[in-house]
Amino acid sequence: MRRGITATALVAALALAATACGSGDETGGSKSSGELSGTVTWWDTSSVGSEDKVFKRLAEGFEKKHPKVDVKYVSVPFGDAQNKFKNAAQAGSSAPDVIRSEVAWTPDFAALGYLAPLDGTAALKNQDDFLPQAVASTKYEDKTFAVPQVIDSMGIFYNKKLMEKAGVEAPTNLDELKSVSKKIKDKTGKTGLYLRGDDPYFFLSFLYGEGGDLVDAESKTVTVDKPEGVKAFKAVKALVEDGTAKTDASDGWENMMQAFKNGDVAMMINGPWAVADTLTGKEFTDKDNLGIATVPAGSAAHGAPQGGHNLAVYAGSKNLEASYAFVEYMTSVESQATAAGELNLLPTRTSAYAKKEAVNSEIVGFFKPVVETAVERPWIPEGGSLFAPLGIEYTKVLTNQTTPEKAAKATGDAYRKLLKDWK
Repeated sequence: MRRGITATALVAALALAATACGSGDETGGSKSSGELSGTVTWWDTSSVGSEDKVFKRLAEGFEKKHPKVDVKYVSVPFGDAQNKFKNAAQAGSSAPDVIRSEVAWTPDFAALGYLAPLDGTAALKNQDDFLPQAVASTKYEDKTFAVPQVIDSMGIFYNKKLMEKAGVEAPTNLDELKSVSKKIKDKTGKTGLYLRGDDPYFFLSFLYGEGGDLVDAESKTVTVDKPEGVKAFKAVKALVEDGTAKTDASDGWENMMQAFKNGDVAMMINGPWAVADTLTGKEFTDKDNLGIATVPAGSAAHGAPQGGHNLAVYAGSKNLEASYAFVEYMTSVESQATAAGELNLLPTRTSAYAKKEAVNSEIVGFFKPVVETAVERPWIPEGGSLFAPLGIEYTKVLTNQTTPEKAAKATGDAYRKLLKDWK
């Protein structure tokens, strides 16, 4: 899913300057009369069946505000979107005017020349209202290439009834996680935790919890293979070996969600984006049965990662003015308040947290301080590409195909090949 910058992509980026007059769609619009018109194609990567419905409705609201603009809504699977956008932009055709970009993708797309700089455009209206930590992922070489739409982090979701039946409370550290899970197994027959094993993003809380990191961008040093990284691999391996957690090597999201929603496991580590889907499960027809606590700490700290999504404009869009306006609308206080109220997604605008929709959301209230202390990922063009080698070794450790020491070393070696001038 995540790849490094290829030579052909760089060549295409240079060629884009000559072809950036338009995308493959007939999206031409005009503002000569003071009124926006034309087509804006939007690739939305949000969750199908929950988030997508709300975002599509918000996009329709933009059309009502600008009746001469047609928003072409396209739902693109998250796992396909990064490479699909790169391929379309490299070819100079079929790329959307606007893409919902995972935070790590933004500097990657910007480095390739695929995104329009937004400084001084309508897209960045009231930009001082954005949370500083949300803005960090939108920058590349001192220019702004995206607008933060949602920000997130991770917590531990738990089934209150199962926990009460076992006589336990949410664990605050890994030792408590083990003891709590044992009691859950003894009293209910259920497994304590579902640990997603096919997505390295879910490993970050353990890595940060042991005081480690993937890289140190400031000193250009690979750090994943330092002792803290080895300790994190050992921690997740131990959770599976002692029966604290069950895991998987494929279809991790679906398996995890079904196991939690059906009551087969008492806990899972997840983020605010999973709340709407979780509440569709039979265990959570009473939404008050869902509890959320801070991710259990490792030996060094609580280590939830910072995540989220930005909206970015394709440099080759034929309808830049309408695209800028669309991004501004979708990241406005009102739109973010709607997403907070209906989807429990965290706003990136400070003033949106004062809106009743955000104030009334217990999930937003819980995750806001978590986000404020979350560990920032390295905002480098290769940031998204760091997950592929990590994911291979993470899965191998959990399925007993390698040792934590070998996994850390292999990941570090892969990073130094990707980041050629790094130590």
